[in-house]
Amino acid sequence: MKTSQKQLRYAEWLSAEEMHLDSKEWLSELNFTKDEHLFFEDLVTQFTSQLIASEKFSDSIELVDAINKSEKYNNELIEAVNNHENELQIMLDGIDQKKEEKAYTKAHLDLIVSITAFLKEYKSLKMQLFEIIKNIIKEEKVSHLLDRE
Repeated sequence: MKTSQKQLRYAEWLSAEEMHLDSKEWLSELNFTKDEHLFFEDLVTQFTSQLIASEKFSDSIELVDAINKSEKYNNELIEAVNNHENELQIMLDGIDQKKEEKAYTKAHLDLIVSITAFLKEYKSLKMQLFEIIKNIIKEEKVSHLLDRE
């Protein structure tokens, strides 16, 4: 409860310009993540047969499912940030609208929490994917070396 109150107080002190900069940074990160998702799809496609043949087939399926869910949530966050950015006018119009401004600030705080949690989970997902692909590549190299002998 205390953390939420501290975060809300922090968000109340953010200027419209700072919230705009946050939104631009989020969009940059989320759009980069969108590009990475395309790379992951290509990677999974390239190694599909190895993922299917892998001893950890069920883990691979779960990971592919997690990537798909991550991609959908990333798109939802991009849309939410775009909508949030479009509503920034409330903070800049010079009209004293305490209720609307407080709601906008609360929405900004919610985005801080959501995007931070998403990016943390996404980083873990990337590490898992890269670990699986790394192991597949190692196995292929060993197999290739054994075939040469």
